[in-house]
Amino acid sequence: MSTTKLTLTAQVVIAMLLGITVGLLINVSGLNAAGGFVNEYIVNGLFKAVGTLFVNALKMLVVPLVLFSLICGVCGIGNLNTLGRVGAKSFVLYLLTTAIAVATAVIFGVTAGIGQGMQASTASTFTGKEAPPLLDVFTNIIPTNPIAAMANGEMLQVIFFAILAGVSILMVGKKAKPLVEGAELANEVMMKMVNIVMAAAPYAVFALIAKAMAELGFELLSVLVGYVLVLIAALVFHLFGTMMLLLKLLSGLNPLRFISKMRNVQVFAFSTASSNATIPVTLRTVTERLGVNNSVASFTVPLGATINMDGTAIMQGVATVFIAHVYGVDLSISDYLVVIAMAVLASIGTAGVPGVGLIMLSMVFVQVGLPVEGIGLILGVDRLLDMMRTAVNVSGDAVVSVIVAKSEGKLDTSVYNDPTAGVTTGDIVLDETAERELAATVASTHSRKD
Repeated sequence: MSTTKLTLTAQVVIAMLLGITVGLLINVSGLNAAGGFVNEYIVNGLFKAVGTLFVNALKMLVVPLVLFSLICGVCGIGNLNTLGRVGAKSFVLYLLTTAIAVATAVIFGVTAGIGQGMQASTASTFTGKEAPPLLDVFTNIIPTNPIAAMANGEMLQVIFFAILAGVSILMVGKKAKPLVEGAELANEVMMKMVNIVMAAAPYAVFALIAKAMAELGFELLSVLVGYVLVLIAALVFHLFGTMMLLLKLLSGLNPLRFISKMRNVQVFAFSTASSNATIPVTLRTVTERLGVNNSVASFTVPLGATINMDGTAIMQGVATVFIAHVYGVDLSISDYLVVIAMAVLASIGTAGVPGVGLIMLSMVFVQVGLPVEGIGLILGVDRLLDMMRTAVNVSGDAVVSVIVAKSEGKLDTSVYNDPTAGVTTGDIVLDETAERELAATVASTHSRKD
């Protein structure tokens, strides 16, 4: 007799629904009254303890995860000579699109005003730290003591040190191979720790959502709907608006053809919520269906899966605005610039596995003085949104691959323009009618951008 085990996504969704139900029942029944048994020992006792333990576990992973994943990512390039024009173009484009993505998310969030008017119960006891001047943020990127930076969670300094360490290892060459293998082993261990922590996510989701709903009732539910809609709108705008406009301007290629050929990759990315797991499918599509030479694709696709996190950056931007409004923290223009810079730098160290974006979000929150506990308000819907973010991420990998290949003369345009090129069983192929429908969608997105 075989049993079917629920996926983590299914478990989190069930936990979220149960948490909403239990929290609302406590709220509407008045059991959340101050001094009562339920409020004292359940809401602010059991639920708070479970949620706090999970948040602390996320914070525990931040520094070692960023350190080892960044070192491995830089070393994975191979050597400094192979960077060349392809490496420079890819790196700049990935960081540029990430910066545009998080800036778009902040604009969407601020314009929509998500979270305004709702004050979290801990807002009265939480005081956001005063953000340092933007100049100080950048001049303090270089740590005087990297060990102290890691101990104090100074993430900008940790990121700088990790990148510098990776470059230095590459310069040492073969003699540093044991160090590279050690970093890769440590990174693998950290990934296992992420899996262990995320296994507790359903219980944490139930506790955090139940506590929030018990305190805020239907008000929180209505605001979460706004958060989800704004985030989805920002993701759709970035994919069909920004990315397709960049593809057209920088390569002159037909965006509709690109979208039609990327459907399989996007479906696979959506189902796995993992950029790394999607690499084989992305590589095959980029080379066989889009016509990118393997010498370019074999570099840009894995690099993109490591440092190109447009979807995650959009989540960080929208979530930062949402939580700031909920906790009544006023963020200045310089704060938002710090958020953009942090999201861009953090994307380099964000591993392409489900759930790690939340860890990076905690880093952004700390940098601008927002409570990490606020992540609990969005954790319940994050796994579903993570699938959409991953689809945007892998699409960005392919866009940059095509642009770089076209600029280097490594793109077979006859393959790119052939709707049936590289088609295998199970591929989703769009006919002319479907492409016209896509054209209307893209045109509508661009008109909103103008």
